[in-house]
Amino acid sequence: MSTEQQAVTVVGLGAMGSALAAALLDRGHPTTVWNRSADKARPLVERGARQAATPREALAASPLTIACVLDHTALHAVLDPVADALAGRTLVNLTSGSPEQAREAVAWARGHGAEYLDGAIMTTPPGVGSPETMVLYSGSATVFEARRPTLAALGDPVHLGTDPGLASLYDAALLGLMWSTLTGWLHGTALVGAEKTPATDFTPVAVRWLAAVTGFMTTYAPQVDAGRYPGADATVDVQIAAVDHLLHAAAARGVDNALPELLKAAMERARDAGHGSDSFASVVEVLRRPAEGR
Repeated sequence: MSTEQQAVTVVGLGAMGSALAAALLDRGHPTTVWNRSADKARPLVERGARQAATPREALAASPLTIACVLDHTALHAVLDPVADALAGRTLVNLTSGSPEQAREAVAWARGHGAEYLDGAIMTTPPGVGSPETMVLYSGSATVFEARRPTLAALGDPVHLGTDPGLASLYDAALLGLMWSTLTGWLHGTALVGAEKTPATDFTPVAVRWLAAVTGFMTTYAPQVDAGRYPGADATVDVQIAAVDHLLHAAAARGVDNALPELLKAAMERARDAGHGSDSFASVVEVLRRPAEGR
């Protein structure tokens, strides 16, 4: 058996776990699956997966187990009774959780003689297996490199560092970015939609604008790291004036203004902290120190 065809076990066959197992099967990996509700394995068995009768049998079937269950409580409910079966094997945990839970999990796994990687899948189930999809990992670099060829079946494997909590931390931060961006886009579609502009007409222009926004992020990142915010492009004071135009336009068209009002409040806090003539990146300073009473 070649490295690229390494046997893998998948524990947890919800929508995401099933997608992970399917991607492994598509790339020729002998795949063993287990789920508390056994009937969820049937479509994968029809595609060539082997169904384990118990968690112990599932762990014993492969040198690498990928777990994707509801949460860390569910993970321990499944694995704690058979943890001794992990000895000498690798557990890759793609269950959503916190950085603190990931750090506890690596200690737990090592205590049972297992190698451990924590991970976060940056897509929905239909995107699993695409080389464009990022799957974030953190933990031992040696373990990651050894398992990289197999993990590449799930998407582009990105190793963030040896701290096992990093994948969960990045996951939370990136989801926050996604929700903020999508909510801003939806606010924009509501605004232009009040003038009968379809979202399908607005969106190509919005997507092109996001390319410029990513340029701002690249420019501002070194400023955030250095704690110095030259206002050579546009200052916080200028941005406060600009957001007022958005608030006026939305209010005049009956569009909810909770989001831009929240953004303006953050800008005003930055101004009041002495950053009015600094770049927009200086808003990070007030985000790092939430206002009292909030």
